[in-house]
Formats: sequence, structure tokens, C-alpha cells
Amino acid sequence: MGVVEVLDPVAPARAGGWKVDVSRGERNGRVSSEWFNRPDDERYLSLDDLWANVKGRSERSRSRVVQTADIRVEAARDNPERLHLMLPKAQEPVAPTHWAFGQLASIVGAPASYLRQLPAPLAGINLQYGLTNHRAEQVKTFETEDGRTELRAVTGPDYGRYLNSQAVSPLAH
Repeated sequence: MGVVEVLDPVAPARAGGWKVDVSRGERNGRVSSEWFNRPDDERYLSLDDLWANVKGRSERSRSRVVQTADIRVEAARDNPERLHLMLPKAQEPVAPTHWAFGQLASIVGAPASYLRQLPAPLAGINLQYGLTNHRAEQVKTFETEDGRTELRAVTGPDYGRYLNSQAVSPLAH
């Protein structure tokens, strides 16, 4: 493992910015490689670009409180290896992320790692059984629309959310 050297910043080149002295330190191609290998929606050239993206995502997101017993699980018709969820009063199904699926499984006491190994229809039957036969409770969903509606989180009904756009906003402009 290399030695990390903490350098004093060079005085601001212009108002609001810092000049990077490339003659100091060492080059690390891994950082550049990791940046280039990220998906387009995770690769930004500036904080303003990052802020615009996360602000747009937060504008396309919503949270709501639903009863676990009212969530319906189904295997997708166009892809029987993927599960979709129908939330109460939803116009279209939502696709749970890996994280949200794990949260739902935890709520009903099912091991998510086991359910993920099952064919989607069988995992769906088991998850649905847990949702309808487990003690009904309120949960807060966090959904994002980006070509398809994605369920990104399932939390307690009083969970407060601090959006990425709120964290990046003071840094961006």
C-alpha cells in the first residue's frame, strides 16, 4: 500500500475555485479507470452536473405510506425472472431494487439471500404469503421514475429522508 501525502491546497486561482498542482503527488490510474467504468448516470464532470442529475431524480421520486398487506407481488409477464410489485392506488407496477427487495423480505422475516436464489414466481409467492399473512404494518415507500418505476426503499412510516440533491446543492453552485 502506498504512502498517502496530505498536501496544502494551492491558493485559489479564481474566485470560487482551487488550482490543482499536478506536479505534486502521484498519478493513480485506478481512480480514472473507476470513473470511466461507471454507468453514465454516475459519471459527472462537475458538481453542477451531479446536482442537476440528483435534483432531476428527486423531482421524479415520491414517498408514500402503504399497508404491507395491500402490496401485491407478481412475476413480470414480459420477463418471468423479474418480480414487480403493485402498490395501492398505483397506475403501474414498480420494480424493487436489490436493496428494497431485501427490506421487504426483512419485514416478513424471510431471508432475502434465499429468496433471490429462487425462480421469480416462487420467490414472489413466498414474499406475497409473508406480506398478507404477517402482521400488517404501515411502511413508507420511496419510488423513482426513470423510464420505469423503481422501488428504491421500504422504511418505517416515520422515516425522514435526506435526498442526494439536498446534500449536493450547497456544493454545486
